[in-house]
Amino acid sequence: MQRITISAEQHQGSSLTLAAEQIHYLLRVLRLRAGDRFIAQDGAGQQWIAALTDQPDQAQIIEAIAAQSLPSVPLRLIAALPKGNSFDQVVRQTTELGATHIYPVLSDRTLLKPSDSKLRRWQRIAQEAAEQSERVTVPEIFAPTDFRQCLTDMDSEGLRYLCAARTDRLHLLAHLQTHLVSAHSPAVTVAIGPEGGWTPDEITVASAQGYEVVSLGAAVLRAVTAPITALTLITAARELLI
Repeated sequence: MQRITISAEQHQGSSLTLAAEQIHYLLRVLRLRAGDRFIAQDGAGQQWIAALTDQPDQAQIIEAIAAQSLPSVPLRLIAALPKGNSFDQVVRQTTELGATHIYPVLSDRTLLKPSDSKLRRWQRIAQEAAEQSERVTVPEIFAPTDFRQCLTDMDSEGLRYLCAARTDRLHLLAHLQTHLVSAHSPAVTVAIGPEGGWTPDEITVASAQGYEVVSLGAAVLRAVTAPITALTLITAARELLI
């Protein structure tokens, strides 16, 4: 069954009030009719089987779905904003890979100055990606902020990595294979730089904040490819420990 994400305001008792875009998707795109069922989720772990009613904007909850296991520990992504709309792809694919928090940051080499509407767009993309990949939680996406300020404000819990290109540092995977086992799969934060990479000063600041500088391999990856690569490695390493 197709799933949609609802807000708390849309859920009243056993009734759901559908938003205009959800009505369009369910009735016009999927061509569902009254009585047809779908899955509603709140993006925080709860899910229900619901059915459309004769009123286009209303649905009725049929039953709750047994709660699935939620991510037990955070997987945080700090990513310098790339040019254009490339961050859309980062949000979409890292949501599929299990990111729980996404922090867009402005680095010394960031060229993009995002508008206020960008955050709303990224939140919508994350919601759609969670629905498509059948993840019961939608990552929290924060407003873009300065990289150094982000490091200062963030929780220092768990393993923290800063990925750098053209470095002889140990590969991220090698660190994960050692430290995830010894620390029993803790929270992981990974920081990915912009086109041109982190500046030496940014690397120094991150190291002072407890970030381990690591490599993603010999190839110089695009600013869009690197976050996906890093989260793929982290997710795979975590799942192998289960």
